[in-house]
Amino acid sequence: MLKAWLDLPTLGIFAALCTLYYGTALALAGVTFRSPLRSRIQSLIGVVAPFFSCLAILFGLLTSFLANDIGDRNRQALRAVQTEAGELRNIYTLSVASVTDMRTIRVALKDYARSAVQEEWPEMVEAGSSAKTRAAYDTLLREVSDPAITKDASGAIHAALLSAAVRVGTARGDRLSLSSDRTNDIKWISVLILGVMTQVGLALVHLERPRAMLAALTVFGTAAIVALGLIALQEHPFQGTFQVSPAPLQRLLALSDVVAPVEPAPAVAPAAK
Repeated sequence: MLKAWLDLPTLGIFAALCTLYYGTALALAGVTFRSPLRSRIQSLIGVVAPFFSCLAILFGLLTSFLANDIGDRNRQALRAVQTEAGELRNIYTLSVASVTDMRTIRVALKDYARSAVQEEWPEMVEAGSSAKTRAAYDTLLREVSDPAITKDASGAIHAALLSAAVRVGTARGDRLSLSSDRTNDIKWISVLILGVMTQVGLALVHLERPRAMLAALTVFGTAAIVALGLIALQEHPFQGTFQVSPAPLQRLLALSDVVAPVEPAPAVAPAAK
């Protein structure tokens, strides 16, 4: 159920929070002043305001921890995508700078980038991965691992190509790991429940004043809806309003497979004496 809520569009996420917190406010007011339990609830008059503060502090702290975890995960996701694209560009640059023809490496590189953007990116929405992208990476690694590169180019270039290719795989693994991370589910449940408990605490300190109770519950509910809604929009790093963009990988598709050979500079005739 929590996953279904977090997968909703922006309006759906805020509508669900409005239903929870505004509905809780109306329910508490109704039970306190309109239900048969009114007399028993009114007997609790005397709960002091600091009782509400304890719940509010717990709610605020846990919400801050949750927001920090989600923000840190999004930064890691952005770093993983940029690292993956950067290492792919390093492979491309090395293949162009080499004196040997490495067109097959550039073709495999673009096939991998295209598969990552067009096939694997949609799969990450459901915390999955693409077998075609995995096969494309294997092809790229096989092309980079060709022993002939050391003989035709140099050992230094071959070692640099292999290192960059391995780092591409590591960055892809980080990207997939972050897309399937669901470790915040328990924190989300705790935050949502603490928000409701904070409303209960607010109601207990306003048992004698119906209008003041509704005003306090509405103000707190609005603040909780805005804060939790904005945090929820960032829960999944690769989907939603604030998703990490695949643009760094997409830009690699504009690179050319064929590199024109560099023509030697014309010889300069010696000056006449």
